[in-house]
Amino acid sequence: MSLALIDYGAGNLHSVHNALKAAGAMNIEVTADPRVVAKAERIVLPGVGAFAHCMEALSAIESMIEALESRVRHETAPFLGICVGMQLLADAGVEHGTTQGLGWIGGTVRAIEPSADLKVPHMGWNDVSPATDAPLIDKGEAYFLHGYHFDVTDQADICAVTDHGGELVAAVGRDNIIGVQFHPEKSQAYGINFLKRFLEWRP
Repeated sequence: MSLALIDYGAGNLHSVHNALKAAGAMNIEVTADPRVVAKAERIVLPGVGAFAHCMEALSAIESMIEALESRVRHETAPFLGICVGMQLLADAGVEHGTTQGLGWIGGTVRAIEPSADLKVPHMGWNDVSPATDAPLIDKGEAYFLHGYHFDVTDQADICAVTDHGGELVAAVGRDNIIGVQFHPEKSQAYGINFLKRFLEWRP
């Protein structure tokens, strides 16, 4: 099985690569080549930092978004977005203005509103509560680090939630696409087991 781990200068590639290997992935190609992505059996898009910066970096790779659209949306290769890689699935992100996302799952990425007793960013271990019919997501604890959250339009696209001053989306998904706000590569056994399920997934 070939797996493309997309390198667009905005992801924690080394840690994600190691976690995928620990989960059993054998043929991982860290790549910025859309031709590799267009042939990959599975695709992982990591992401850390600001939504706008990540989207601009992904868009700057010639033909990459077209390759993703073709391989994931039309040819239905299993896709995993991690942290900002998950947020990029949204219609838009609202940070230093509005930036268009991939638009694969309806919604907007917005700032977590701070309050007197709520720390932002949301950082550390927290519960993951899956939706009843969510693919791949088990109940447990995962590691989060984010100051923005995915405000999802269609509740059916929410695969899991967590609680940080109220309910926040922890995972989204539709068909062959899944995205997680938490970091599997930092979530120890919980994260590795999630990645194992992704590698075995036949949506």
